Amino acid sequence: MYLQNLQQDEIFVPSEMKSLKSLTQMESRRGLENAIISNGKIVNVVSNSYGHIPNQLFFKKAEEMLTDAHLNFHKRTINKNDRSFITDFIIDDKSQFTVKNDKDLILPMLRFKNSYDGSEKTSGHFGFYREVCSNGLHVSQAEIEFSIKHSKNNTHLIMPRLNNLFDKFLDNEFYTITKKFDKMKEFKIIDTQEFVKAILDKTKLFRYECSDKNSDPSKKSREVIEILNYEALLLNEEPNLWLGYNAFNSILHNVLKKSFGQQERLDKKLFDEVYAMA
Repeated sequence: MYLQNLQQDEIFVPSEMKSLKSLTQMESRRGLENAIISNGKIVNVVSNSYGHIPNQLFFKKAEEMLTDAHLNFHKRTINKNDRSFITDFIIDDKSQFTVKNDKDLILPMLRFKNSYDGSEKTSGHFGFYREVCSNGLHVSQAEIEFSIKHSKNNTHLIMPRLNNLFDKFLDNEFYTITKKFDKMKEFKIIDTQEFVKAILDKTKLFRYECSDKNSDPSKKSREVIEILNYEALLLNEEPNLWLGYNAFNSILHNVLKKSFGQQERLDKKLFDEVYAMA
């Protein structure tokens, strides 16, 4: 169901690099000579030596990698304020995995990022897609290396061959980390409120209490508990560490205002802290 309803933002928005002098009729200081314009808005100021990499070039080259590797995939695109962008390629083939429950499907995922405001490195990495919550899990360590030349009038992207990278990821990391998913599922959560409070004490992701004067769970804390209980009911199992991690992951991606890079770093921190309880 989720694979047919993936987010599909427009990421091929008009973009260009123009000199500030042509826009303002004023001289600019050295190193800040040009503006990056995205969908009619100035989103960054860069030097004369900078080479702008448009999404059309980067994401289409990324998609060619998957096509050339003969991989079947579903695509999700996210645009944050015409400044930073991702394309997730969710690989839908024999490499799928279930976490001790036929309804809890995990698929390999490749995420490619680009930004026009300098907030994200033009990059790609492997991760996981969990169909139940439709979130990306970024606990994978495998990065995709490419050669990027950001020089003016000579912007090149040299992409690697994906076949070997993907096979290596499946052999070394996909099955290794999914064993950790299984282990987390084995540990039941007796008190969901105490679990949520303990993880928030360690990660400082947000505040557990409503306020200094009100120790009741905050709105975000209640949402984590609700998602945890809902998924346990949906999958017909008791609350466990795997579901607890994913409940936090859902809030991280859908509620908290974080950049793509911050989401990935916090995702790994959440995973490590929850897994440490197993």
